[in-house]
Amino acid sequence: MPDCKVAPPAVLALVKELSEPRPMRRGTFSEQYLRCNRPGCSCEDDVGARHGPYYRVVRVVKGKTQSRHVPAGQADDVRLQVEAGRQFRKTVDAFWSACEQWAEAIVDPPEAASEEVAKKGGSKRSSTRRSSPRSKRS
Repeated sequence: MPDCKVAPPAVLALVKELSEPRPMRRGTFSEQYLRCNRPGCSCEDDVGARHGPYYRVVRVVKGKTQSRHVPAGQADDVRLQVEAGRQFRKTVDAFWSACEQWAEAIVDPPEAASEEVAKKGGSKRSSTRRSSPRSKRS
């Protein structure tokens, strides 16, 4: 049986990565170009003309969409923060998977499971289905 107090190298590497703090955000970063529809504006006549870019971060909190304007000078920083948040979520998922594999190896090592099956003589038969004594249409 593997030692449950000594973490596997994969778990330790993920712990190290998760322990390094950095600014991050949840949500989606977007860049938009809009029409104002004011009479006489160039965006009214020219199909390709738009105002912008305008930057936003959008996320859902308790079932409601929250949108936040991002100043153009901070757009690159916020874009990196959103990407850091996505990477953090992937790392947390990988950490869960590694810890679950570690837990499975402790509780039910593969070699013990195969020995148990060999002792019992293989898998059990599946039960046969019996019909009910009464007809359901009567």
